[in-house]
Amino acid sequence: MGFDPKTTKPEIDFPGDTPPAELVVEDITVGDGATVEAGDIIKAHYVGVSWSTGEEFDASWNRGEPLEFTAGVGQVIQGWDEGLLGMKVGGRRKIIIPPALGYGERGAGASIGPNETLIFVVDLVSTNKPGAGRSFGLR
Repeated sequence: MGFDPKTTKPEIDFPGDTPPAELVVEDITVGDGATVEAGDIIKAHYVGVSWSTGEEFDASWNRGEPLEFTAGVGQVIQGWDEGLLGMKVGGRRKIIIPPALGYGERGAGASIGPNETLIFVVDLVSTNKPGAGRSFGLR
């Protein structure tokens, strides 16, 4: 049956070598649920690793809660917005994000240096259309 994206934190192998200049998207497991489109509200578990060090800098798994955001509208780094579109619920995808689509020259805090290429393995837990099955308190 494969992995259960709700319970299995992925391991990311240290890639070494020269990082790619463009966004790389690789499905590890293709899900069989709904497909992410721009504007969808998604929940995803992830592990993030710096290309240069191979060190994990963040993981939703460590907090026990998936990240929830609206896809394709700039709530996350551009590499995530581009790299998750078309992914299906239940899938696991590796995304390698060059600096221009990540945090660029500024980096992010102490754990992501300037011009860092980022590697994420993302498990898509759910996707919903805005307003579908959700109450935003509007009447």
